[in-house]
Amino acid sequence: MNAAANQAADATANPTVDNPNVVGESETPNPNAPVMAFAEQEFDFKDIAADSKVKHTFEFTNTGKSPLLIADATASCGCTTPNWTKQPIAPGAKGTLEVQFDSRGKQGLISKQVNVRANTQPSITTITIKGNVLTGATAAK
Repeated sequence: MNAAANQAADATANPTVDNPNVVGESETPNPNAPVMAFAEQEFDFKDIAADSKVKHTFEFTNTGKSPLLIADATASCGCTTPNWTKQPIAPGAKGTLEVQFDSRGKQGLISKQVNVRANTQPSITTITIKGNVLTGATAAK
């Protein structure tokens, strides 16, 4: 096969997927897109007891001009569980994203990210939780 035939075969086998939330170099962002504005993008639990679960609720406001819908939220590890507002958030309205961290089997400093995918531009917003998981011996002091 020649190089042109290889490129044609690759294009057929791996078609380009258009993401409506990705702005090309020649395109301008949608001025009416929803905007997810978090009151805080990072939360520090400080000291976390060993073998415990802690939660924090992040609050955000849709500062855009159309309803905001969170498609999903994924954590950087299985010890961190996100739960979010499922219904569309109208412009000017608030939503929440609760993050639970399970310290079982962890110790020392932790930093976990949660990627929130929504119909915003950019489509991914990252929030972070951190803290210091105490060991059983440290917690007893």
